[in-house]
Amino acid sequence: MKRLAMIVICMLSMMAWPIQAAASASMLEVHFIDVGQGDSILIKTPSDKVILVDGGPPDAGKTVVDYLNKQQIETIDLLVATHPDIDHIGGLIDVMKHFTIGNILDNGKFHVTKTYLMYVHQIRKQMIPVYEADKNEHIQFDPYIDLHILNADDDSLTNNQSSIVLKIEYLQQTILLPGDIDKEMEHELMISHEMEANVLKIPHHGSDTSSTMAFIEHVNPKATILSYGQENKFGHPVERVIGNLQRLQTALYSTAIHGDIVWMTNGKQSVIQTEKDPLEFLDE
Repeated sequence: MKRLAMIVICMLSMMAWPIQAAASASMLEVHFIDVGQGDSILIKTPSDKVILVDGGPPDAGKTVVDYLNKQQIETIDLLVATHPDIDHIGGLIDVMKHFTIGNILDNGKFHVTKTYLMYVHQIRKQMIPVYEADKNEHIQFDPYIDLHILNADDDSLTNNQSSIVLKIEYLQQTILLPGDIDKEMEHELMISHEMEANVLKIPHHGSDTSSTMAFIEHVNPKATILSYGQENKFGHPVERVIGNLQRLQTALYSTAIHGDIVWMTNGKQSVIQTEKDPLEFLDE
């Protein structure tokens, strides 16, 4: 993974940004948890609601549970399963065993695997309300943010194409979480939606199936996040995706290199903090 490490934009030195003072105000926090080859994203909203988007693979369940415990979380108000692939729902089984879950948002796609059946069994055992995501729906979850579903299940689509895509806006700051969508779905979303965002999670772990130059240019992010495991068997992220990000000169972070990554914003300014590096300030 040296090729990725070499192109990561150098971190700025620690500055006298009032991060502690800002943290006591209404902040939106998005935590990209290092779960290896998979996705798990914790969102803490300005009104102290907790959202967990995916849980990584089954062996990452304990990692996610431990991370949530360190954040002193007891209840997850909304759990989002973007799609039923094992590297997204596997860890959610442990999460459901350890935390009170208010509601689950699912794309409604059935998947015949042992992991998916265990996921469904745990939902039924805990009697957790499940809602099927509707494309173009705005979820009234927190009065300070707009939680917009840009994509959800269609029976004719693959699991990855059916991924729930979330666009989260807080005043002047926006983050886009596109699950594992592919190039075809990227194109469809570009036609139907304005997706410019300050921060973009790169789709499908930097796979060759996603992240066209046109899509990244359309989103025009200041920072991008890659979630993948080192030396994974899929070869993620591929050179083409890294090359596209390099050419656009976006600040690039990855869980494989930086560990846990946290984007924090007060709606006007934002900052990224990584487990293995200092803060980088995205706004002057």
